[in-house]
Amino acid sequence: MSGTDHITSQAVSPPPFTSSSDGIVVVDKPDGMTSHTVVARIRRLAGTRKVGHAGTLDPMATGVLVVGINRATRLLGHLQLADKSYDATIRLGASTTTDDAEGEIVSTAPVDGVTSEAISAAVEGYRGEISQVPSKVSAIKVDGRRAYERVRAGEEVALKARTVTVSRYDVLDVRPDADGISVDVSVDCSSGTYIRALARDLGADLGVGGHLTALRRTRVGSFDLSAAHSLESLAQSFDWLPIADVAAGTFPRYDADDTQAAAIRTGRPLPGLNLAPGQTAMFDPDGTFLALYEPHGPLAKPTAVFVS
Repeated sequence: MSGTDHITSQAVSPPPFTSSSDGIVVVDKPDGMTSHTVVARIRRLAGTRKVGHAGTLDPMATGVLVVGINRATRLLGHLQLADKSYDATIRLGASTTTDDAEGEIVSTAPVDGVTSEAISAAVEGYRGEISQVPSKVSAIKVDGRRAYERVRAGEEVALKARTVTVSRYDVLDVRPDADGISVDVSVDCSSGTYIRALARDLGADLGVGGHLTALRRTRVGSFDLSAAHSLESLAQSFDWLPIADVAAGTFPRYDADDTQAAAIRTGRPLPGLNLAPGQTAMFDPDGTFLALYEPHGPLAKPTAVFVS
């Protein structure tokens, strides 16, 4: 399996989880809960403090949150998690302080002249590589403080535009009513893309304002909703993906012999290995995941070692 495939629930059940197990849990985050709270719940369920997540979701958002446990927290930074997918609902006809439904409405406009064709044409301009100004209530730091902290303190925040990639931005449904228009969209994008900003900018382009009313992340890298579990189900049955399975499902695999495995465990370079470009997951003869290595000329060198 390559990093472009989706990692789903295992056909073969993993071994029983213990507090010293290393692995990944894919959570279907509920509405109204912070990503930090999800991590705290997983810490209690896993019985360890060594828990971290990849890719924060806002409290109003639901969907895929990839959580690493013990040594797998270090693996999160090496996984191919830059590409994400979302289903969202944009509300046209009103702008808010936060670019989503949790903020206060700051302006409204009639949407009588906004057609489905105009919406589709405006969306077209946000496909591909674009320059996007993040939402003011983002976690981006401005002079050492989070932007959202400064906004909540009443400060005016101006964030710089950044380049992001929106590889898919499809309009699924357009539902006008007396007060505005709800637009259901599906988006594939690079890490750092703000869906709230897409909603804000779409409304601005159409001259009526816009904000996000619903957001569900359906995929992070190769992890999608088919691998995700609710916190309630995890409390009943702690479904997890062992670190070895995640590594083998994400990177090319190399099975070392005993001599190579001894060198890998101490992070020594290996000569004469014809590894593929990028990172390769290195395993010992017993199937234990040892490290990630990558080619450096005639040598293979470690980027991360996961055993001591």
